[in-house]
Amino acid sequence: MTIQVFGHKSPDTDSTGSPILWAWYLNEIKGTPAESVLLGEPNTEAAFLLKRWDLPKPAIIEDVADDAPVVIVDTNNPAELPANINNADIQCIIDHHKLVGGLETKGPIDITIRPLACTATIIYDLMGDDAARMPDWAKATALTCILSDTLEFRSPTTTEHDKAVAEKLAAELGLSIPDYAAEMFAAKSDVSSFSDAELLRMDSKEYEVDGTKFRVSVLETTSPATVLDRKASLMETMTTVASEDGVDQVLLFVVDILNEESTLLVPNDLVKTVAAKSFDASATGDSVVLPGVVSRKKQIIPNLKV
Repeated sequence: MTIQVFGHKSPDTDSTGSPILWAWYLNEIKGTPAESVLLGEPNTEAAFLLKRWDLPKPAIIEDVADDAPVVIVDTNNPAELPANINNADIQCIIDHHKLVGGLETKGPIDITIRPLACTATIIYDLMGDDAARMPDWAKATALTCILSDTLEFRSPTTTEHDKAVAEKLAAELGLSIPDYAAEMFAAKSDVSSFSDAELLRMDSKEYEVDGTKFRVSVLETTSPATVLDRKASLMETMTTVASEDGVDQVLLFVVDILNEESTLLVPNDLVKTVAAKSFDASATGDSVVLPGVVSRKKQIIPNLKV
């Protein structure tokens, strides 16, 4: 059977590109039939990756069948995976997030979780010498994932190894990292065609803090005003999204990539308390700026308190 390779729901660039990379490796290097799939529509930056390098968009799946062979990348959290995931045949996990627990496998499997900024960096390492055989589109995919997850090396999750791999790939492709990253971030910042609900779900993860369930949404942009101009309607839509998704509150952090800060929308007293307890920030209006906060994985999720 063909192995399905996928990342998390609400796929960002890494969860779109890394499955494509690993499926290429399984097919072309290991001779194992594999296909990359998505658990939702890719975000604007991931869509840019596909268009820029003329890659077909992977099929979008709703769930996985019993005993279907799968490889999971860029997550190990069951809440971010298909409902039937524990009845599938999970064969491998490649990730860079903390271990959550709750996945069940049919037998012993390969698990690689490393403290790097990007899953694509780990995949590059796992390929070993075979990484040199990647075609240009695959090198570009890995580069795009790394620059996305590191915010062009601005994120505190960035390691020297992520940076070295990105610089090596860019040199092989003849690309200027600042110029290419600017293309990527411009694509990421163009959210004009998305509804408020789509924006709130575009790059989000569910997380529970002391019995309170949050949808923690992040919008990374070089044009924060474009999003913040819509904050009234976004905050109004939070109630609907929270109800539909079975969470208590949506938290939206608008990350200003260039100024390396984020703005948290504050629709109610609960979020005001979150701002104070989590970030020592006093919210007097409907938003609060959090200087230096750009990473959900390293700075937002670990600090959340209610």
